[in-house]
Amino acid sequence: MNAQTPYRVLVTKVGLDGHDRGSRIVAAYLRDAGMEVVYTSPWQSVDQVVRLASDEDVDLIGISSLSTDHLIVPDLMQALHKAALEHVPVVVGGIVPDAEYALLFDAGVSAIFGPGTDRDTIVTQIRQLAGAARDVRENQFT
Repeated sequence: MNAQTPYRVLVTKVGLDGHDRGSRIVAAYLRDAGMEVVYTSPWQSVDQVVRLASDEDVDLIGISSLSTDHLIVPDLMQALHKAALEHVPVVVGGIVPDAEYALLFDAGVSAIFGPGTDRDTIVTQIRQLAGAARDVRENQFT
């Protein structure tokens, strides 16, 4: 990959949460901003997300949560580490109670986008995180 290659972002949902309106909107934002989006159906397992992240060579993983499925994200972070994918940043969007932000950040989540976060903020932060992750990855293997 080089600086001209669009960032690849996996947008998915883990667990049993099937509400996908927010993830579809964010996926459209990212596509409109020139990123390649790998979009999955809801109800992905941690192992499926890790496999997709590896197979699709993504620069960032976005997890959408409307219920409590964001509580699965610490397990995802551990699985990414075991798969040598800890360089791939993970962001969470949706309904996350303020009291659970620390749990996600302590697990390694890079950003949390709550309801009402505007498009430009989401796109800018994802672009920055994906770019930094790509730089790290390319420097590791060159």
